[in-house]
Amino acid sequence: MPDAAPPKETAVYTHGHHESVLRSHRWRTAANSAGYLLGELRPGMAVLDVGCGPGTITADLAALVAPGRVTAVDTGTGILEQAAAVAAERGLENVEFAVADVHALDFPDGSFDVVHAHQVLQHVGDPVQALREMRRVCRPGGVVAARDSDYAAMAWYPETPGLAEWQEVYRRVARANGGDPDAGRKLLSWARQAGFTDITPTAAAWCFATPETRAWWSGLWADRTTDSVYAELAVRGGHASTEELTAIADTWRNWGAEEDGWFLVPHGEVLCRG
Repeated sequence: MPDAAPPKETAVYTHGHHESVLRSHRWRTAANSAGYLLGELRPGMAVLDVGCGPGTITADLAALVAPGRVTAVDTGTGILEQAAAVAAERGLENVEFAVADVHALDFPDGSFDVVHAHQVLQHVGDPVQALREMRRVCRPGGVVAARDSDYAAMAWYPETPGLAEWQEVYRRVARANGGDPDAGRKLLSWARQAGFTDITPTAAAWCFATPETRAWWSGLWADRTTDSVYAELAVRGGHASTEELTAIADTWRNWGAEEDGWFLVPHGEVLCRG
């Protein structure tokens, strides 16, 4: 029987920080992952970047708001060290890093002009409480921004049964870990429950359809399916066998070689005030 879901606020991060995961996360930029927020940013702002991961988006935000400051937080020191290295490589001196839990942020009320979270709320135990905390530390008149993917809405061509199996296995694992893999469609509802009254909901997508992007996307998911924390959790929780995961990884590689292969990753987005 699959493992029971963890209690609220103790969700397990489904992806972990395997190289195949960071290969994806390091590709992210403010332009391709936070475009809905860029029009709100001004030099001199104080920004909190929640769940910063390896820090590529963080560094872009820091460059955009300089001489303002960005505070980047995540749940572990290892990934924060990688983020700090990215900032140092870019010569950014207006970024600071700290370990934090988004359910209980260790910052005073109204500390930041902008509070940002990219692909975070799908992994936390209580996304509404997370948004309440993000709202608390945002100053009056500031902006809370959140963007999350929606696994159930992902689409691809050619129709490949093995990828449908991947989608279902991933969603089972994520739910068992206490997260919500379909968070993108729920951001508006969660923001309202968190007390926001002025919300701008939007959607955007990543599309992988060129030979280069197909090879990159399929390769990282093939590796993630067999070698990452996600793979360990899938087997341990009884969601898939090692053999089934190997078959799914092979399907990813085969799809990546399709000349007309196309993959869509939709995201929900919210800009929240008040």
